[in-house]
Amino acid sequence: MDFLPYGRQTIEEDDIAAVAEALRGDYLTTGPKVEAFEMAFAQAVGAAHAVACSNGTASLHLAMLALGVGPGDTCIVPSITFLATANCAAYVGARVVFADVDPDSGLMTPATLAAALARADGPVRAVLPVHLRGDVCDLPALARLAAEAGAVLVEDAPHALGTTMDFGAGRERVGDCAHAAMASFSFHPVKTIATGEGGMITTNDAALAARLRTLRSHGMTRPPGAEPWVYEMAEPGFNYRLADINSALGLSQLSKLDRFTARRRALAALYAQRLGPLSDRVAIAARPAWSDPALHLFCVLIDFDALGVSRAQVMQRLAEAGVGSQVHYIPVDSQPYWRAHNGELDLPGASAWYARCLSLPLFPGMAESDVDRVVSALEAALRP
Repeated sequence: MDFLPYGRQTIEEDDIAAVAEALRGDYLTTGPKVEAFEMAFAQAVGAAHAVACSNGTASLHLAMLALGVGPGDTCIVPSITFLATANCAAYVGARVVFADVDPDSGLMTPATLAAALARADGPVRAVLPVHLRGDVCDLPALARLAAEAGAVLVEDAPHALGTTMDFGAGRERVGDCAHAAMASFSFHPVKTIATGEGGMITTNDAALAARLRTLRSHGMTRPPGAEPWVYEMAEPGFNYRLADINSALGLSQLSKLDRFTARRRALAALYAQRLGPLSDRVAIAARPAWSDPALHLFCVLIDFDALGVSRAQVMQRLAEAGVGSQVHYIPVDSQPYWRAHNGELDLPGASAWYARCLSLPLFPGMAESDVDRVVSALEAALRP
């Protein structure tokens, strides 16, 4: 019986052919596939501009650089996220204030952002909400609070490609930047589409897009009218470019976005049905009313102490049954680096989420029978 990981890329023959075509072409990097991928991605999410880069962490770093965030500035980040969301602020010397999250959804809320703004004790430069699992934060409310504080909203959206939402003004897409200055994406293999490694930043601001492109390539610009070999560097940038090989794979994968997201939604619906009999022991992570996610992660919440079994035991039993699982995430504020800088924080929502969360397998290549297999294995694993 095959092992079911919590996430897995779906690579098909046409994806392989697209990469092979790029390998046979004149450009392996800084060629036409990159721009083609950017244009297709911007159209897919409804943004004016998309800027490709080497990975999702690089996209967040570039966003901070493009905004001019630096020493003396403060950024607000939810505690439940991957390390990169806070690290991108640390890279530029900014102070990080951690926001608590809703204990049942893991998302930053207007209330937890307001509390973090109050604790910031000074001007805040950027707020980085995370669309955990693929569900969307209350962007209009967060945007209002950020604007009132003089801060810029940057969506950390690697989990949410293909997610749509309706805040009362019609259907919107994650990445359209209707409420934020920029949105950041990742194409790591377990994400909705894969490029091996890769990232993208979307924005509706042409000046921001131009600055992002300059910063991703060493800070180099070509003066108008200069000889073709002449370049200038007004400030240091980074080698955060995405290669044509990766972009070719991204283009091929992007053409399947509707199919991938439809499959993820169907599997999530099947999980909800099959987990019904376990509702006294297993809760599905709360979904905001405005969010129609193409879930990257299928997270459940379990009171392990009440069941008399540890999470480590459950994960080991699942693994023995051929089912992978994962924890998303350890509260970032509890990491040694951030404890040394910020001290011990009391974020009860993050603590409650972390104590109960477990991610089950979810990826387009799963069969319906795989969901049954996971649920059966989980029921057995929860027995004391």
